[in-house]
Amino acid sequence: MSTTTTRGRGATVDGGPHILCDNLVRIFTSEGVEVVALQGLDLTVDRGELVAVVGASGSGKSTLLSILSGLDTPSAGLVRVAGRDLLQMSTRDRLRYRRHTVGFLYQQAGANLFPYLTALENVELPMSLASLGRGERETRARETLDVLGVADCADRRPHEMSGGQQQRVALGVALANRPKVLLADEPTGELDSRSGDDVFGAIRSANTTFGTTVLVVTHDPKVSEHVARTVGIRDGRTSSEVRRRTAVDEHGNEGLVAEEFAVLDRAGRLQLPKGFTTALGMRDRVRLDLETDHIGVWPSRGADEEAGA
Repeated sequence: MSTTTTRGRGATVDGGPHILCDNLVRIFTSEGVEVVALQGLDLTVDRGELVAVVGASGSGKSTLLSILSGLDTPSAGLVRVAGRDLLQMSTRDRLRYRRHTVGFLYQQAGANLFPYLTALENVELPMSLASLGRGERETRARETLDVLGVADCADRRPHEMSGGQQQRVALGVALANRPKVLLADEPTGELDSRSGDDVFGAIRSANTTFGTTVLVVTHDPKVSEHVARTVGIRDGRTSSEVRRRTAVDEHGNEGLVAEEFAVLDRAGRLQLPKGFTTALGMRDRVRLDLETDHIGVWPSRGADEEAGA
């Protein structure tokens, strides 16, 4: 695979993952106290992937989104999105980046929509700011609404639509300038399950039709079941990954197979799933055994038991 690198202000790097976070650290200082929101997070998302990032409140999800969207910068580490080095961008570069490279879908549809504009006008607005011609704006806006299943809402204002329809139109606004990457923050958090399924179906349609790389951040494990790959974040680090695939069993029946993996970083660190460590009473330290084809991880025996062994 060939790679082209351009260095300097607003540097771009072609090739490699569409989203790359390498040893990402973000430290906030509040009233003289340092809070580490991200502590060496690693993440890769390939071009055209649809990936969900899940984690409890305070795990670092929102901080990660703020950095990827260009609204915040890390304290240390490397972050690239669609070949753009976010640490090398000027203020003007960041504005262009947020207007053309990434689209952002908020949890509340109102954050993407103007209440006095129709759905069509809302989707056209980002294109107007990007100086697209009127004819092209309308054609693309109607195409976008059609792909997202809300073509019939083109002439309606937000208050004339259901919550699910509003969120799909908001998704259209985020996709208006055909960004290379879509970042979605709890996109179904305020919807019922049926409307949430419709919104996620629209996200999948955008991913397939426009080839947009999609990163969805959520705390809802049910949302993650809509994607083939789920990355878990715990304490500011990527901790686990679930990959789903369709497989055929020995009887010829097709089903979904999910495999969970622990994420091993470059320093050799991994986080064992909490359910596993709790079930086996693992805490403080564990015993390791190197076998010919695997590493065994065992609960550590007590000091008295070890001394008498």
